[in-house]
Amino acid sequence: MNKSMPRKYRQVTIMDIARETGVSYSTVSRVLSGFEFVKDETRQRVLEAARRLGYVAHAGARSLAGGKANIIGLLVPGLDNGYIGEVARGIDEELARASYDLMLYTTHRQRGKESVYVRSIANGLTDGLILVVPLVTDYLRELQVQRFPYVLVDQSDPSGQSNVVDATNWQGAYEATEYLIKLGHRRIGLITGMMQIASAQERLEGYRAALTSYNIGFDPELVVQGDFWEPTGYQAASILLDLEHPPTAIFASNDLSAFGAMEAIRERGLRIPADISIIGFDDIPQASLVYPKLTTVRQPLDEMGRVAVRMLLDLIEDPDQPARHVTLATQLIVRDSCQAIG
Repeated sequence: MNKSMPRKYRQVTIMDIARETGVSYSTVSRVLSGFEFVKDETRQRVLEAARRLGYVAHAGARSLAGGKANIIGLLVPGLDNGYIGEVARGIDEELARASYDLMLYTTHRQRGKESVYVRSIANGLTDGLILVVPLVTDYLRELQVQRFPYVLVDQSDPSGQSNVVDATNWQGAYEATEYLIKLGHRRIGLITGMMQIASAQERLEGYRAALTSYNIGFDPELVVQGDFWEPTGYQAASILLDLEHPPTAIFASNDLSAFGAMEAIRERGLRIPADISIIGFDDIPQASLVYPKLTTVRQPLDEMGRVAVRMLLDLIEDPDQPARHVTLATQLIVRDSCQAIG
């Protein structure tokens, strides 16, 4: 280490500049990252304070000095579906607005890899972490003890100590099932999502609640477990179609599962929706491009990503704020894949 280097260059952080100038941490971050939309007076005050205090701009130096790296970690199961793409797009664009960079990790649904990545991110150069539909949450207590900022997207934390962004999964599933019931369907198959994930559980409960509301008995053979992926949607639909009394409609817990189910239906020479109706969940971009266009429940995926970023940056700026749970509304989108029977 260069002994002639002034000690203050190894210690000054963005938080020091924020305290010196009386402006927020995020504003200081935007100024030092070259973000345009900051008042000139504020910009000059921040830059002058940075020069006076001897602020070091290099991310690695800031991190080693206990400062901030302006990097957010994002943990996702994969990049091969529209759901993740839309959430990640909202996260990326919102981070860019705040002059933060993104460090992406994909787990491919491997539990061990997920835990290793989370612990690595928390001990690295990132300032916070966004976890999209994580499979396990046993490491959350460690993050809480470390006071490491993180936000969950579409997953719950039984302890209530996590910041969470999700959608009205129960309500969306209820409305999807109710829509099919009002079209005259009574045997409605359900392809679930991965049941370790809270949204899958909530959609199953919404489906059951709608059946109960219309005095339709719950039939376990009409529920087949899936995992939110297209090949499993195909397999699950095949099981439903091979029943002695197959369903007249299928509610798939996400659009990818619905696409797999549509392929299984077509392979049997059945027509959608003339012979069987199908409805999905998410409204990823492909849902309006398949034939027939998929009726589905829209999640505000892009906005979920943006809200997660805003929550995380607030938490970075004020680590002592209580955990928040933000739930965004879903919406039934009626297209061409369902019709009335009889």
